Amino acid sequence: MSALLQFDGLERATLPAQPLHLAIGMFDGVHLGHQSVIESAIHSARRSGGLAGVLTFWPHPSVLFRPDQPVPQLMSPAMKRRVLGGLGIDFLVEQGFTREFAGIDAREFVAFLRRCLPQLAAVYVGENWRFGRDRAGDVTVLVEEARKAGLAVFSAPRLNHNGAPISSSRIRELLAAGAVAEANALLGYSYFAEGVVERGKQLGRTIGFPTLNVAWEPELRPAYGVYVVEVLTGQKKPLKGVANYGLRPTVEQTTRPLLEVHLLETSSLTYGDKLTVNWLHFLRPESKFGSMEELRRQIEKDRQSALKFFQK
Repeated sequence: MSALLQFDGLERATLPAQPLHLAIGMFDGVHLGHQSVIESAIHSARRSGGLAGVLTFWPHPSVLFRPDQPVPQLMSPAMKRRVLGGLGIDFLVEQGFTREFAGIDAREFVAFLRRCLPQLAAVYVGENWRFGRDRAGDVTVLVEEARKAGLAVFSAPRLNHNGAPISSSRIRELLAAGAVAEANALLGYSYFAEGVVERGKQLGRTIGFPTLNVAWEPELRPAYGVYVVEVLTGQKKPLKGVANYGLRPTVEQTTRPLLEVHLLETSSLTYGDKLTVNWLHFLRPESKFGSMEELRRQIEKDRQSALKFFQK
């Protein structure tokens, strides 16, 4: 497979003269519902000899319209690129969500797409997708305008999990509650953090539990607590671990949440190494202990709980 073609804005997208199948959406989290839209584009492109791509946006529209209450995103643009690229798309367009872009009339949006992407053959969206000035456009408007331009429109129904729709907002609520296993079920992959190992205060070493401090500052903060995790380092085999994410109230009350990972096996990881932490299971909320010895005993319990999780 050739390298993913990436473009900063529709007006900068220069693509080969092949039919383009374009999935459109914010796609925050790239959950199973998003994947169903994107996979439809990929399937059609492969069948017709075309190219499959994604048009997504940054920042979230709420940053423009509700700057005092923006919607915290599940992933950074870089993380989204990685997940989208892993689905097998051929190109990715990241469109800046500016006032000018937001002001495009819904009835003119398809024509704008066609000017930027002359080879556009079909667009793929979720059934509830809205677009254009004042969010006036819906699938009905999209179909009407696409028909005039000779384009096909595919709209995917929302997927349900346990009787409720899969959505980015639902996943945000689950992560904020510590329900990472259920969030993973909706995502279709493990929620993850990416960062570089940075030097900490090495307090873990003094009680027998050295940790890797991972530089990671997400917009959407998961529940503070202790999690079972896997660490990916570029090697084939992931490393098992247990992580604490929070303010460390026993040893120091910080205002910046920290992600600290204690590995359950030996490794040569050191400062400056980049790693990915997959969150698998929530063990307990973050707590303040009366002494370092009490903290040490609890960490040992957490360690044993994580080992049992991996033995299942």
